[in-house]
Amino acid sequence: AVVSTQSTGKKCNIIPIIAKSDTVSKSELDTFKANIMEELRDNDVEIYTFPTDDETVAEVNKDMNEMMPFAVVGSREDVKVGETTVRGREYPWGVVEIENEQHCDFVKLREMLIRTNMEDLREVTHRKHYELYRRGKLKQMGITDDGAHPVSLQETYEQKRAEHLEELQRIENEMRQNFVNKVREKDLELKRNEKELAAKYEGLRKENNEEKKRLDEERKKLDDDLAALKKKREDLERANAEHANGQNTKSKKK
Repeated sequence: AVVSTQSTGKKCNIIPIIAKSDTVSKSELDTFKANIMEELRDNDVEIYTFPTDDETVAEVNKDMNEMMPFAVVGSREDVKVGETTVRGREYPWGVVEIENEQHCDFVKLREMLIRTNMEDLREVTHRKHYELYRRGKLKQMGITDDGAHPVSLQETYEQKRAEHLEELQRIENEMRQNFVNKVREKDLELKRNEKELAAKYEGLRKENNEEKKRLDEERKKLDDDLAALKKKREDLERANAEHANGQNTKSKKK
């Protein structure tokens, strides 16, 4: 709780209160208030203090600062007290009236917030908390604001947004151009591979035709050699036959 309160105190006005303060006695409440303020001081928790520089409200604001944290009681019920109807909480031992300053600090807190110090709360919120927020946001954007020449957070946001959109457009154009270049390179590579395959196919076709021509020539030569050999064999057989016939004729004459 203390850690979250430390962080919250740098972003908005904190006014400490004690809720359901009717659950403790007056003496316990005084001790509880002192312990809370001591813990807030020990942990450097920033709380809103009512201003005392205006003489018209200085005294009452000083008293209210010493009264913190405000002990309040809440209720949505209307309770009958004698002839009067009041907003409060009814118990077996009596009624706690929300707007009775003897019972709780609700009225004092309301007066301080709505009537006495509303303008100061707004001023502190703008001058301190919003200014810290604005400078923090500008710092995140890489812009230093020294306070001498205040920088508009809205204008800076619009400028950064325009720069961001321009950067996104540039990246988109660059990605689109890279995609086109890659497609073009791939297309050129495919065409180059297609030409290489066509050239390789043509070379293989020529080699096949030359090999076929060579085989046809060798086959023709072999056919010619076979035909010559056949003719030579026939001539030899004819000569042998003629020689055999001549031998038989001579035998018959004898």
